[in-house]
Amino acid sequence: MARIAGVNVPDKKRVPIALTYIHGIGRTTAFKICKNLGIDVTLRMAEIDENTLNSIRSEIEKDEYKIEGDLRRDTSMNIKRLLDMKCYRGLRHRSGLPVRGQRTSTNARTRKGPAKPIAGKKPVGKH
Repeated sequence: MARIAGVNVPDKKRVPIALTYIHGIGRTTAFKICKNLGIDVTLRMAEIDENTLNSIRSEIEKDEYKIEGDLRRDTSMNIKRLLDMKCYRGLRHRSGLPVRGQRTSTNARTRKGPAKPIAGKKPVGKH
């Protein structure tokens, strides 16, 4: 397994797909990195040599890509800033509800967690 930016990327995947295992690099960025370095996108990670791997590492370590720890830190600081301001979005983050205006009467189970039964309320369903 190749190690890039502190992440083990899988050997059996194609190079651009394997690069997406790094937090902060999506498919578009991965294909752009391959194009800049002249890497064939059909190659697997196991098939590339050490020099190519080092060139990928140096391309990613440039300042134009914010990845892994820096990106996670920035995201958490942005959320912390919203919480400190006590703005609407911050309050939604604090209470664990959807932040971007989605409905919560139904759905929103990803943010709210599993449904909790309410005492005295009969479940709605077929009779």
